[in-house]
Amino acid sequence: MARPRREADAEPIDLLLHALGDPTRRRMIERLGQRPHAVSALADLAGITLTAVGQHIRVLEEAGLVTSSKLGRVRSCQLDHGGLKIVEQWLSARRSAWDRRLDALGSVLSGQ
Repeated sequence: MARPRREADAEPIDLLLHALGDPTRRRMIERLGQRPHAVSALADLAGITLTAVGQHIRVLEEAGLVTSSKLGRVRSCQLDHGGLKIVEQWLSARRSAWDRRLDALGSVLSGQ
């Protein structure tokens, strides 16, 4: 899968959907939704290297889904709910549009 452009005109939803399109990143989001985790703990839970986790975290941070901080030698990550709210609003708008279309179709079909 190609990475979305990082240009200034790139839509936030593009970065969000790209980030959520990977099963490993979705599992990380689920775990971080329970509580913050150290990067090393995420690597252990996912069974992948620290380097791979770092790359996934970078994508999640760019999308606005995760924030990380470093205390001493430990980098911890936590979920940023703002990104999920954007996805929810985007999906809700699409759902509303389809509901209106289906209601209109139902009206046409019931009138026949």
